[in-house]
Amino acid sequence: MFTQLEQQLKQQASAVLLAVRGDETLFSYGDVTQRYPCHSMRKSFLSALIGCTAAEGRFDLSLTLQTPGIDDREPLSDSEKQATLYDLLTARSGIYHPANYETAWMRRIKPPRHLHAPGENWCYSNWDFNVLGSAFRQLTGEAIDQAFDRRIASPTGMQDYRVGQDSWLEPGDFSEHPAYPFTLSSRDLLRFGQLFLQQGRWGERQVIPARWVRTSTLPVSHAGDRGAYGYMWWVTREGVAWPEVILPAGSYSARGAGGHFCLVLPEQNLVIVHRVDTRIPGQEVNRFQIGALLRTLFTALDIEEKS
Repeated sequence: MFTQLEQQLKQQASAVLLAVRGDETLFSYGDVTQRYPCHSMRKSFLSALIGCTAAEGRFDLSLTLQTPGIDDREPLSDSEKQATLYDLLTARSGIYHPANYETAWMRRIKPPRHLHAPGENWCYSNWDFNVLGSAFRQLTGEAIDQAFDRRIASPTGMQDYRVGQDSWLEPGDFSEHPAYPFTLSSRDLLRFGQLFLQQGRWGERQVIPARWVRTSTLPVSHAGDRGAYGYMWWVTREGVAWPEVILPAGSYSARGAGGHFCLVLPEQNLVIVHRVDTRIPGQEVNRFQIGALLRTLFTALDIEEKS
């Protein structure tokens, strides 16, 4: 049943593919214990942490950047300082300051500075996401790696995450606001996806507020041929997520450069994890290959392609 799928995986740079429904592993390829860079999947991790602290009244999404005094190397204008933390969370700040840890695609799609007012335009910009990391540390007093360990990794029983080693701050030359990279094994990433599939609940414990799980994975902004965007989650829009595959309604994903993703399909009670060893220069599974891979997997699992 999975012969074609395994052939596809071997013919490209895929390191791991996992498909799990409930407690049943439907398909597993590669070493699920190996830690790989998470790249932009880190943003969905921070979104979950923000949801926890917002529910505790410690992270107010309505705050403007002016309130905590956030600025950068190229000073923000008065208009830019009126962007709210919510605008950053939804990638709608309108602030197109140079950012650290960006891919060539991110730099290419960034509009000129001061072209849009806060909240007016969606743009997938690392400046928004990195500044959210700075705001999280400033407003909550929590380090991101320790918060992830205490609030998510430990409650869900992640087996391979090493606090202090698998998440760190990475400064750069373009901005005062560092990125916050993660390294995670595929089986631990799967647990993160399952946590959201279970509406933020793990066993008897509500780890992430259920309301945050629902609101953060709504299609807030149109994202063209990549679907839609929520609170640092990619959200399927009318079946659109990757080229040449139709995803079930209600599905959403954390995605990272090089072909990493954690895809949650609530209608199917299914989580799919795909990893690439992007520690090796040039290793990549592009979005067209991902679309073809998912199409083959859906056929093998008898999942009908309909939006």
